[in-house]
Amino acid sequence: MERWRGRVALVTGASVGIGAEVVKELVRHGMKVVGCARDVEKIKKLSEECQAAGHSGVLVPYKCDLTNEEEILSMFSDIKSQHQGVDVCINNAGLAHPEPLLSGKTSGWKNMLDVNVIALSVCTREAYQSMKERNVDDGHIININSMSGHRVVHNSVTHFYSATKFAVTALTEALRLELREAKTHIRATSISPGVVETEFALRLFSQNPEKVATAYKQFKCIEAVDIAHAVIYALSAPPHVQIGDIQIRPVEQLA
Repeated sequence: MERWRGRVALVTGASVGIGAEVVKELVRHGMKVVGCARDVEKIKKLSEECQAAGHSGVLVPYKCDLTNEEEILSMFSDIKSQHQGVDVCINNAGLAHPEPLLSGKTSGWKNMLDVNVIALSVCTREAYQSMKERNVDDGHIININSMSGHRVVHNSVTHFYSATKFAVTALTEALRLELREAKTHIRATSISPGVVETEFALRLFSQNPEKVATAYKQFKCIEAVDIAHAVIYALSAPPHVQIGDIQIRPVEQLA
């Protein structure tokens, strides 16, 4: 990670869960991290924690609604003017609504597409353009995907969410191919967690709390920091090594 010291990383959805743990690890390794989310107050507290811990990097909180492209573009513009540009982009933000295919609300489907697919694609495009205009040839774009992007489980409330994550799987490989066409050494990685104990299930099953207990107590879950360590692993690989997809499940998880 020494070559990343002092360089700039953008982490979306940085206020809680996996995003917060990724931010802490990157700051610990000396990076300048722009952490964005709608709830910027939580990132400000996280920044204070990183500073108090004596980490060599710095966390810059940024308020951004990823469903609004103008806010995303404004964020990249501010990163350019204040920090030169993005060297690492970690598309972590994602959400799920319990909206089945046969009875779900269109608004819920659109919101999942806006965050999980469109915002990820906009951030990817803008990060690449930032790297290209500065002749950064060793950048890295990491998409926090899901095991739901590789198989469909028999649970109707997650079916549309799964479709958005299948899109992330395709987009990551498509990005790798386009980067090769562009003859750049910028790398693309997808990290696909299984069951991680975060606020994800709490939000998805907010109307059915007993399902949260089932989701997180049936076996020892992955922790958010485990995914942060996977991010560090991908970033730490030698520049000639392309880590395309990391799938991480709890040992006892079946599907």
